[in-house]
Amino acid sequence: MKITDLKPEIVWKFFHEITQVPRPSKKEEKIIAYLEAFAAQYKLLAKKDEAGNVVIFKPATPGYEKLSTVILQSHVDMVCEKNSDKVFDFDKDPIETVVDGDWLRANGTTLGADNGIGMAAELALLASDDIEHGPIECLFTVDEETGLTGAKALQKGFLEGEILLNLDSEDEGEIFIGCAGGKDTQAVFHYQQESAPEDMQYFRIDIKGLNGGHSGSEIHIGLGNANKILVRFLYLLKKKYPFVLCEIDGGNLRNAIAREAYAVIGIRSCDKEAVRILLNTFASDVENELKYADPKVQLLMASADQPAFKIDDATAEKLIYALHACSHGVIAMSHDLEGLVETSTNMASVKMKEGNTIVVGTSQRSSIESSKNAIANTVASVFLLAGAEVTHGDGYPGWSPNPNSRILKVAQESYKNLFGKEPKIMAIHAGLECGLFLEKYPYLDMISFGPTLRDVHSPSERIQINTVGLWWQHLIDILKNIPAK
Repeated sequence: MKITDLKPEIVWKFFHEITQVPRPSKKEEKIIAYLEAFAAQYKLLAKKDEAGNVVIFKPATPGYEKLSTVILQSHVDMVCEKNSDKVFDFDKDPIETVVDGDWLRANGTTLGADNGIGMAAELALLASDDIEHGPIECLFTVDEETGLTGAKALQKGFLEGEILLNLDSEDEGEIFIGCAGGKDTQAVFHYQQESAPEDMQYFRIDIKGLNGGHSGSEIHIGLGNANKILVRFLYLLKKKYPFVLCEIDGGNLRNAIAREAYAVIGIRSCDKEAVRILLNTFASDVENELKYADPKVQLLMASADQPAFKIDDATAEKLIYALHACSHGVIAMSHDLEGLVETSTNMASVKMKEGNTIVVGTSQRSSIESSKNAIANTVASVFLLAGAEVTHGDGYPGWSPNPNSRILKVAQESYKNLFGKEPKIMAIHAGLECGLFLEKYPYLDMISFGPTLRDVHSPSERIQINTVGLWWQHLIDILKNIPAK
């Protein structure tokens, strides 16, 4: 079966088209051009702002003109992650989709259902001529995944609607009415290049096989972080045997849990077997720790060519200690909503850059603004003590739940009528653009909902096929029951 054979056909048709258009964060020119061409094809009014956000307008169907105007919103960019053995250029290549039983996934890369499926639903509504609805505005924002810069740049007056349906959630049957705010913390280490000793043997230590995942919605399920696993081993090694650190690299994106990491080290020939035993013992411990959450984890040691240089020992020591000390994972659970993560931090990436620098990227989230700032400062303190230069991103606000929302009541009643059961009303630890919309449009009445996605921000990303139909039914029914102006 192919993606174009799936139901509802109109949604999957547009999702397939979206997968054929490259759309990395900050490189959305091709998908923006696609949206503009779509609006022209269907003779719909569209406009674009300076940031690249696009809104496409569609009038009410006959008999529904008195309904309040609804904004449907999704983001156009996707997280670009691939397996290390996959040859793929996200700037040029179309996503290869695979129907795998009840799920749709990609072949060795992220799928981009986050948030391509939201885009597809909006386009399906705009293109259809048999769906009843009031006036709608379909908003497509840029660069959600690497800074929410599109939502931040949104200006007053660009939109006219009073109700907003965010289509960027990941569990069918759950309606979200709040989300965490976020902040990035970056640490930069400066090192000296020194000649790699000729009397040592060199090895590459690899951490592989982890699932990775979303650093918001999946931070609580105990997934392994390749950066943390790698540095745990380097810390143990440092306490037992002398070694030099020549290379270190792990993770990629601020909002993804690191799936892979590696280091190139030099050790004395006489310690080679002992180091292998140490790694095997440590690997056994890690496999036991992750046997349920990340059972395919691998820790590998392979011979490497002698590098041209090593990192000076003082910086290498500070880096290892700081990375080991830096928190990762859940910091606090919410007292307001049972089961909701309140505060967390993600050690996202470790990268060697030009100018003899090593850049450590981390991100913090919390539904409480003061707690978000506190954990960001805690992370900063670890790296400041190690002598690194530390900076924070601007961050973004959370979205406070409104249990008295009119559109929430419509969505609840619609779901119950359609499926004979109550939807779950939730807040999410992941970041959504809704908090930023409220800064410019404080009167907006908002909910977020979507089909079921799993392992987003990783090459294991997949979407449960049948939930798309259920979500689509729910969306169409909500639009027919929007309150009057």
